[in-house]
Amino acid sequence: MTPTPESASPAVEPVAAMPKTASRVWGSWLVMGVAGLALLLSVLLWQKLSRIQEQLARQSADAGQQSLEAKAWAKQAQDTVKDSSARLTLLEARLGEVALQRAQLEELIQSLSRSRDENLVVDIEAALRMAQQQAQLTGSIEPLLAALKSAQQRVKRAAQPRLAPVLRALEKDLDRLSTTATFDVPGLLIKLDEGVALVDGLVLANQNLPVSGVSSPVADSGTPSVAPSWWMASLKQFAEQIKGLVRVSRIEAPEAALLSPEQGFFLRENLKLKLLNARLGLLARQKDAARADLASAAVLVRRYADASSRKTTQMLQLLEQSGMQLKASDIPRLDGSLTALATAAAGR
Repeated sequence: MTPTPESASPAVEPVAAMPKTASRVWGSWLVMGVAGLALLLSVLLWQKLSRIQEQLARQSADAGQQSLEAKAWAKQAQDTVKDSSARLTLLEARLGEVALQRAQLEELIQSLSRSRDENLVVDIEAALRMAQQQAQLTGSIEPLLAALKSAQQRVKRAAQPRLAPVLRALEKDLDRLSTTATFDVPGLLIKLDEGVALVDGLVLANQNLPVSGVSSPVADSGTPSVAPSWWMASLKQFAEQIKGLVRVSRIEAPEAALLSPEQGFFLRENLKLKLLNARLGLLARQKDAARADLASAAVLVRRYADASSRKTTQMLQLLEQSGMQLKASDIPRLDGSLTALATAAAGR
């Protein structure tokens, strides 16, 4: 009997099913292997991502901390900048003040260096003027001599050619003062005291002169004269009284004839006051006032005193000599030196 296809297939089926099962097993193992590998890779990748996340978290935390520190440093830097700016402003202000002071100091040094000669000239001129005033107050030329010698030494030390005229003027004034006669103040005071003593004995122009002779009852021969009668004696006495009332004399000044005895007393006192005022003016170094008092006293003596009297002549001579001494005692002026200093100061 011939087998049919339906009856033959069951016999072949077990043989063909074995390879399929094996392939399925190997496929399962392969899938499982791939799945395990994928799982392993996933685990590894997850661990790696976890580490990356942790690292990122740490980096983020570090970045935040650094950011906070950076903000703190920035704020501190900002404060430092503000402080530095304030200090810089203060330093600039002080630097400006120092620069201004330096400029002023340099200008002052230049001014001193430039005007050294001018300051020397001004200083010498002031010293000479002060010495001139001291000489007028004291009546001595010693302050002038000392000032001239000091000025001469300073000009020589300066050694400036343009101050040569000043040096010549100083030397000329110094030589002139060295030959000037000194003023005798005590001697002139003694003369004024003598004039005051002469005033009391001064004879005025209208003063009665003493009678030159007196009649003697005894004759020249030495024999007694005959006593006159009473009417002769009365007549003689009347004649003597008439002679005493009337006196003829020559008076140059009309004012002297009208001077009464009381006015004569005040005239003498006025003369004494004028001489004493002249004495005080001399002690006070007011020589112009003393000369004026002496001249006024001389005018009074010439007007009211008797010109023929010896005391009047002595008084006039004393007043004239005193006036001449006062005139000769004038303190010489330093016009030459002052003019030369003014010329040097002007720069001409």
